Amino acid sequence: MEYRERIADQLLRDKLEAMGAVLIEGPKACGKTTTAEQQAKSIIYMDDPDKQAQYRQMAQTNIRLLLEGETPRLIDEWQQVPQFWDAIRFEVDHRNEDGQFMLTGSAVPVDAKEIHHSGTGRYGWLTMRPMSLWESGESTGGVSLSELFTAPDAISASNTLTLPRLAFSICRGGWPRALQKKSDRAALMQATEYYAAIVNSDISRADNVKRDVERAKRIMRSYARHQGTQVSIATIIADISVNETETISDETIGAYLAALRKIFVIEDMPAWNPNLRSKTAVRTSDTRYYVDPSVGVAALGLGPNDLINDLNTMGLFFETLCIRDLRVYADALDGTVYHYRDKNGLECDAVVHLRNGSYGLVEIKLGGEKLIEEGAKTLKALSAIIDTSRMKAPAFRMVLTGVGDYAYKRTDGIFVVPIGSLKV
Repeated sequence: MEYRERIADQLLRDKLEAMGAVLIEGPKACGKTTTAEQQAKSIIYMDDPDKQAQYRQMAQTNIRLLLEGETPRLIDEWQQVPQFWDAIRFEVDHRNEDGQFMLTGSAVPVDAKEIHHSGTGRYGWLTMRPMSLWESGESTGGVSLSELFTAPDAISASNTLTLPRLAFSICRGGWPRALQKKSDRAALMQATEYYAAIVNSDISRADNVKRDVERAKRIMRSYARHQGTQVSIATIIADISVNETETISDETIGAYLAALRKIFVIEDMPAWNPNLRSKTAVRTSDTRYYVDPSVGVAALGLGPNDLINDLNTMGLFFETLCIRDLRVYADALDGTVYHYRDKNGLECDAVVHLRNGSYGLVEIKLGGEKLIEEGAKTLKALSAIIDTSRMKAPAFRMVLTGVGDYAYKRTDGIFVVPIGSLKV
């Protein structure tokens, strides 16, 4: 398999041209350090066991010595010495040059009490996500999301991603180390081991609060079962209470979920609120998603064969995979992915909205003519109630599928695009 340059690589280069320093965040398994290493001219690893104690002493006496070196200078695991934040801010101001520093670290947040300045105007932020199917070489890339915003008259692309391989991609996830494994079994183990690390240590390290491993597992399993919904905390409590011997509060569940957000395990999707012709009430609850479908699959203990034998469940995790890829591509286009749902039950899986006001409507379906037709019906219903006198009409309407040999434009103007043919 031929891997392509990650979209985040170009985004990082762009941010280094514009900002004095760039903080690179994201799941710990997404390859933040590797991406930064490729751009760095000098590097300091704060968790180097041979130098860690020395670095900490230097940070207390003369931290500017640690900032010396060819730029861009990468400081990995910077959160071990929170004083770096203010020191870099000061250094950027006095050097008066962009592209000076990159900061990477574990997903465990830094202690904000140690930081005295916001970093506004000095720091840029880059959220690293798992790799999309285009970046991993599993999408042919025959259809460009960017080009769909120009409303092409026709599209033409093939899809070589089979249903079994799609199921494998969902379970393996977009983790760089998994993509480097020689065997499928070894690749699948990356997600299960990552899940184990989350429940056993990372969820507690997020804010230094010891959390129960079994409760964390039950919460993550419940979250996985409710992918792509606006399920309430009360529903999650009811879902896990079958196995709970004690009463669990909303606050407790909220704290567990907040910890998972801090370490970039879950990333809920905000609601889209367009201008409508009618007075239809728009639901504003966020939609529940893992950052990568493999985490939810691992939480439920499922594998590729399980998904093949239960296409309804596969459809839920396929949606999460599509949301992951759309977010990666939207980041590159300076856009955001939203979800739409109103009080009448009209729902659109994804709205890709760019800063210039352009947007596209996306329905996600595993495949088959019946499901594609359902998706097209939803897209037409939503676009019909948008008040185009107060906002732009949708730049495109797309049914994003899992299976299908080709991407094409229907006579009603709706694009049907297999995820295995999409790119930024």
